[in-house]
Amino acid sequence: MKNAPRTLLARALGLGCSLGLALACLPAHAIDGSGLPSYPDGLENFGSGALPPPGVYGMVYTGFAQYDHIRGNNGQDIGPPDFRVQVGVLAPRVVWVTQQSILGGQLAFHALAPLLDVDVRAGGRNFHSRGLGDITVGPALAYHASPALHYAVGFDITMPSGQYSADNPSSLGKNIWVYQPLVALSYIQREGVNADVKLMYDFNGRNGATQTRSGQAIHADYALGWGFGNGLVAGVGGYAYQQVTNDSGPNAAAGKSQALAIGPNLKYDNGKGLVVTAKFQQEYDVRNRPEGKQFYVKAILPF
Repeated sequence: MKNAPRTLLARALGLGCSLGLALACLPAHAIDGSGLPSYPDGLENFGSGALPPPGVYGMVYTGFAQYDHIRGNNGQDIGPPDFRVQVGVLAPRVVWVTQQSILGGQLAFHALAPLLDVDVRAGGRNFHSRGLGDITVGPALAYHASPALHYAVGFDITMPSGQYSADNPSSLGKNIWVYQPLVALSYIQREGVNADVKLMYDFNGRNGATQTRSGQAIHADYALGWGFGNGLVAGVGGYAYQQVTNDSGPNAAAGKSQALAIGPNLKYDNGKGLVVTAKFQQEYDVRNRPEGKQFYVKAILPF
């Protein structure tokens, strides 16, 4: 175990770091073997469990993530003094809510293709990549229990479509398949309490280039706020992440990764189909993965 910090650092900096961003059921931002998952934790905001009426909808996610530390098994900083990872993302997503009903829920499909700009600095070296990341697709069933309470269940698949090299820490893909069952719940009021949670479980495939498989993990995005009656909702949100099985393979981490994050959330709904959300979150209580902060904006437009 004495080599654990060195092993984690080596993997995070030199063995297939793929930093991508994706959506709700979306693509990737992760460092192979470092503990960061395929899904960018905390991406979702208010309304994550409420699908709109039947139709085709366009969404755009954009944002910025920065990581300045690598935390070890006890939360100690094991990264070099100049460690920094910056990821910019512009991710279009298409959602098709069908007229079809299955098991009492509306059948829906989505696809997301993130465009990434990744810059990595560590050990006096710089790496930069720009282009398409890992694409995510999946079906979902949407339910509307009441005018305020909505929920959805889904299954996302993230494909290794992004450029990847085991020698390039700024790779745009993870070089793995990720299978993610999920459930999302939203309580929405124009005036009053608004609450959301999106719960996910990750099954990670093996990276053929490094022969390493990241452990399974459970994680959730959350939001809690107050609606002011004019389309504006303000509150707090973030995420919680816990790895539940160990990594396996030559670049496996010595311990399980975990993290929490919190920050301010905003949502605006003009009542005519346009919805915009924004959030900033700072991570804390991080173990066996990079630590940083993120800012995400999501816009929803009906076609």
